[in-house]
Amino acid sequence: MHVTDSGITRAIETRSLDELPDHDVLVRVHWSSMNYKDALSANGHKGISRHYPHTPGIDAAGVVERDRSGRFEPGTEVVVLGFDLGMNTDGGFADYIRVPADWIVTLPDGLSMADSMRLGTAGVTAAYCLEKLLDNGLRASQGPVLVTGATGGVGSIAVHLLATLGYTVTAVTGKPEAHDWLRELGASEILPREALSEPQKKALLAGTYAAAIDTVGDQTLVNILKSLKYGGSVAACGIVGGTKIPAEIYPFILRGVNLLGVASADAPLEARKRVFAKFAKLWSLPKLAGLCDTILLDQVSPRVEAMLAGKIQRRALIDMEAP
Repeated sequence: MHVTDSGITRAIETRSLDELPDHDVLVRVHWSSMNYKDALSANGHKGISRHYPHTPGIDAAGVVERDRSGRFEPGTEVVVLGFDLGMNTDGGFADYIRVPADWIVTLPDGLSMADSMRLGTAGVTAAYCLEKLLDNGLRASQGPVLVTGATGGVGSIAVHLLATLGYTVTAVTGKPEAHDWLRELGASEILPREALSEPQKKALLAGTYAAAIDTVGDQTLVNILKSLKYGGSVAACGIVGGTKIPAEIYPFILRGVNLLGVASADAPLEARKRVFAKFAKLWSLPKLAGLCDTILLDQVSPRVEAMLAGKIQRRALIDMEAP
């Protein structure tokens, strides 16, 4: 990506390894994936990427080629997610990345490089949300779990993960055409986006949900808080609907609900290792491949436009090894 007088331009270019950041570990990228943050970066969002020319891609999976730190043997299969990758450090939409050793997770047995990118930052974020809910006492017998933004990366993986683990899932989406797909992923009930997006005068709504994973924020999050059962929790990880929480105190002091913040970009390396190990075994997802379209690098730019226009349903797995 370059900045010109007419705005952002996107192109596939040949660049030298010498142009990569001077970090310890050189990784040959085999797979990447596309997140909403990548689309924002590729569109010149100054809050994401500030320096150009720039290569987006906050997720990358590949093989170590060289490591000056001595921590990784050449040929080791690794995953890099978040931190500054794809933001102001050249990211995974490239044949190579060069990153600090402290950003790298060795791929666990039982998880392929492609599946690690089918999960990517979205899957890791969904896992962090579920871990927080479990830490706050969530059990499948307590009732349905609400997932907003259910066709997005975090939401779709959350729906499938919860259903696979035996939870009853209510998915919220503004895309009627996605209802059948969400049911295939395990959703038991589907609500239209408008069911939670409009302000409600009542201090509390019917206590329907044991917990929620919210990617939307704003009024939707307020209505979720009002709709939780006694002691219920919502893991909040997104702001696609807005950054404010125009809420009153009543759900907290009358039902004892919990608002749990989830941040994935700068989560400790040990947390990343832990959730990838879970996805490799205990949290293995039988329909993970169906969550993603596989695309090539030259298909990224039109995918960016479609994602920013809200027209994307599945995640995008990017095959960096394809000719």
